[in-house]
Amino acid sequence: MAGLVDEMETESKQTNKPAGEAVAPEASDAPDATGQAGGNARRASTKPPVPPSPPVSLTQSAPRSETPAWLNGIFAAVCLYLFLCAINIMGSGLKSVGNSTDWLEKLLAQAHNPFVALMGSVIVTAIVQSSSFTTALIITLVAAGQMSTEDAVFAVMGANIGTSVTNILVAFGNVRIRRQFRRAFTAALVHDIFNWLTVAILFPLEWISKAISGDVGLLTRFSMLMTDLLGLEASDKPNSPIKAVTKPVVNAFKWLADRISDVEVTQGTILAVLGLLLLFLALGFMVKNLKGALLRRIEGLFTRVFFRNDLTAYIVGTLTTILVQSSSVTTSLIVPLAGAGAVKIKRVFPYTLGANLGTTITGVIAASANPVAGAVTVAVAHVTFNLVGTSIWYPLRRIPIGTARWYARLAAKSKRYAFVFLFGVFIVLPMVGLIVTHVLSAIFSGS
Repeated sequence: MAGLVDEMETESKQTNKPAGEAVAPEASDAPDATGQAGGNARRASTKPPVPPSPPVSLTQSAPRSETPAWLNGIFAAVCLYLFLCAINIMGSGLKSVGNSTDWLEKLLAQAHNPFVALMGSVIVTAIVQSSSFTTALIITLVAAGQMSTEDAVFAVMGANIGTSVTNILVAFGNVRIRRQFRRAFTAALVHDIFNWLTVAILFPLEWISKAISGDVGLLTRFSMLMTDLLGLEASDKPNSPIKAVTKPVVNAFKWLADRISDVEVTQGTILAVLGLLLLFLALGFMVKNLKGALLRRIEGLFTRVFFRNDLTAYIVGTLTTILVQSSSVTTSLIVPLAGAGAVKIKRVFPYTLGANLGTTITGVIAASANPVAGAVTVAVAHVTFNLVGTSIWYPLRRIPIGTARWYARLAAKSKRYAFVFLFGVFIVLPMVGLIVTHVLSAIFSGS
């Protein structure tokens, strides 16, 4: 009875509420639709109010538009010109340092041991950054009778290794951005690794075959045969258009070095340092401008035309090097393009092989101006070295490309691996090899 009385009193209170006042249902008795609407209302009431949008100012400047592709192209062309000037300035300075004293010539002239000839040539070429200079020096020594043809062939192998140091230096221009540095360093390494792998096969083969025959090795014998069959006539060495175009800037830097010092060694050192600084400066601006619409156009042009396939890349590398008379220039030029992503690494490898062949053909033309048969034999051996290396490692290109990518990833994570490769391969290893060879020769000759 008491419960019934309470329920009746509650109903009477609800019916006696004033009109217009809503009765809130209890949570347990509320229907689903009403409960959902109430929940949405409560959630909506807890959201913070949206602030009104600020008024648009009539004096507010519009967002900056992207630099036109043609303007980026002009900047990139100027940077490319300065890049080529920097390479020639640096090479001119290093050659002045080497020519001021005859230690470079003495180093190669004393190479009566195949290993000494190889390592000595690596050091000389790494210093002057020009395999053409080293090859011309070797040919001169052979023509003068100060170096045998057999030792000259081993020295040419070292020149192939030493010329790739310029690529490594150019790759350091991308060191601030890890991804670009990894790609650029990979493009530089494929050149070095190809040369080292080829030397690892042909050097012992030439040395062993020379020891067995007691006369000359297989590579030298084949080069002598080809020299007799070719019967090359004397001709003048072709002029390099790159050197002609960059000559005004190079002469200006030489004039500046002359004003600073009168000593030839100091002048050469100043030129080398200024050339290196200009190289990094020009490379930095060139990579910066190879972005956006310009990069997309260049990438499309290279993909569809110049680097359409491996054969096209090989021909482009060969013809470009014959045209500019320097494999250091052509192979160094591809490094920033690969770093920017305009050229794929798998196309860089055949391009590099073509550049190696192009610089050797130039050597044959230059050597034909010398009537000594041994000089032409050295140049033909240089051509044979690169052709044999290409026939071996292009079908097995996954090995040099894979090795280059692996080490470039290490160098991108820690830059000390890049510096270890630079100084270890081109300075420490050749110097240690020369010292060990000299010590062993002294021990065996004394006994």
